[in-house]
Amino acid sequence: MSRQPNVLLMLSDDMGFSDIGCYGGEIHTPNLDALAAGGLKYTQFYNTARCCPSRASLLTGLYPQQADIGHMTGDDEVDGYLGDLSLESATIAEALKAGGYSTYLSGKWHVTGHLDGPRHNWPCQRGFDDFYGILTGAANYYQPRTLMRNNEPIEPEGDDYFLTDAIGSEAVRQIRQHVEARPGQPFFQYVAFTAPHWPLHAHSEDIERYQGRFDAGWDRLREERYARMVQLGLIDPRWPLTERDPRVCAWDQAGFKEWQARRMEVYAAQVDRMDQNVGRIMEALRVTDQWENTLIFFLSDNGGCAEELGPNMGAWATDHARVGIQMTRDHWEVRYGNVPAVLPGDENTYQSCGIPWANVQNTPFRLYKHWVHEGGIATPLIAHWPSGIAARGEWRQQPAQLPDIMATFLDVAGVPYPATCGSRRVQPLEGFSMIPTFTDRPHGRDVLYWEHEGHRAVRKGRWKLVCKYPGTWELYDMEADRTETTNLIDRHPALAADLAALHDQWARRCGVLPWAELEERRKSMG
Repeated sequence: MSRQPNVLLMLSDDMGFSDIGCYGGEIHTPNLDALAAGGLKYTQFYNTARCCPSRASLLTGLYPQQADIGHMTGDDEVDGYLGDLSLESATIAEALKAGGYSTYLSGKWHVTGHLDGPRHNWPCQRGFDDFYGILTGAANYYQPRTLMRNNEPIEPEGDDYFLTDAIGSEAVRQIRQHVEARPGQPFFQYVAFTAPHWPLHAHSEDIERYQGRFDAGWDRLREERYARMVQLGLIDPRWPLTERDPRVCAWDQAGFKEWQARRMEVYAAQVDRMDQNVGRIMEALRVTDQWENTLIFFLSDNGGCAEELGPNMGAWATDHARVGIQMTRDHWEVRYGNVPAVLPGDENTYQSCGIPWANVQNTPFRLYKHWVHEGGIATPLIAHWPSGIAARGEWRQQPAQLPDIMATFLDVAGVPYPATCGSRRVQPLEGFSMIPTFTDRPHGRDVLYWEHEGHRAVRKGRWKLVCKYPGTWELYDMEADRTETTNLIDRHPALAADLAALHDQWARRCGVLPWAELEERRKSMG
């Protein structure tokens, strides 16, 4: 390349592996599908199973515990679990800014627990020139809390305010203003949507598009998705579709079918609206002549979310991390929790998809956000760069994970990974550049590691060793059985022991603490 490319990183929130159209889903995502058709689709890219750890790893090129976000943004008062992005790390924005890039963020931050200050880990203090979005995680789409413009708290503006649209609009503004003010200078932009994370809020016209689409129920829809994924070449037909979650009854036996289907209709509408805003950002790149030389990555922070919101959700949402509200803009009381008598979608509701639909979202895998079986960590990854990636619409099978994104961005930009940021020492980068995979060559990463809430996994080549806490290790052949249906640990005890030793060595090096020890620490802290 004669000049550095722009780099655009787009992240969805709590979106399942097979939700978007080009990965087998029935949700209307023409803009993401177009990116995939014009670029690459990765079949074995992995996140870290949860929002905060994934974002910390993504932003820094480190593993979550190295970035001090080993769990969430609460402070456990022990290294690796301070809930505040490590100052011994460099963000992608900090590294690229040192290499001559302007840097922008529109959307969700969620890597610090300091919401009122100090500001050392707010976006503008960690390398971003311009920030619009929220500091926290889950947010009411109509009245998001902790909304910021740069370092100043702001309130949502306008009667038609909707967070997904605002994130898209601000991203478009940043691109246009950058090109006008800094022609010829490359930019890095991080667009972190909150969609489709609960609460289930969506525009009525988007919900109407999916009316009746999910009436066939979760059993048939999982089978239909599975068939499409096989047809697309995304999954191997040797891999069986996992069984329905045992906590979920057959659709034929389910009650409140209208409410159940509505939950997925609203979820689909959320993904649809996100895709519409992806389209607006794509158009902004085109009209500003940035399209050809912009590398775009799109992925999700974890697998589909099975969390069911109970009747105490209202107290949690209004007290915990300031994520909720009591009244709508029209002074209606917000009704919290998954109550079948209340159809989700409107501003005065606050619900989630729950277990049965998360099982669909992660087709063909099992388990969800939190866990490190494939349903929790597998994400779609689309890479698009017209002037830098010659392939169009091809699958890439090479396994990779979040630290590799920073390594890739620095590689394409020709910017070295820093040893220091100002006076701060920076830990060594853990990622491997994915540029070789652009031409379908081998990736430099040999082993992949995970740990979250005691759930552990390590993958080397075709073998994955995984544990659902507090259970024991399971061993799967990912070439023959990526859906993790046949545990082979009794057949290969020596192999399992070798992989377990690799994981133990990694955990010691990266400061991973036993989950039971952390739980005891929390109890002692009150």
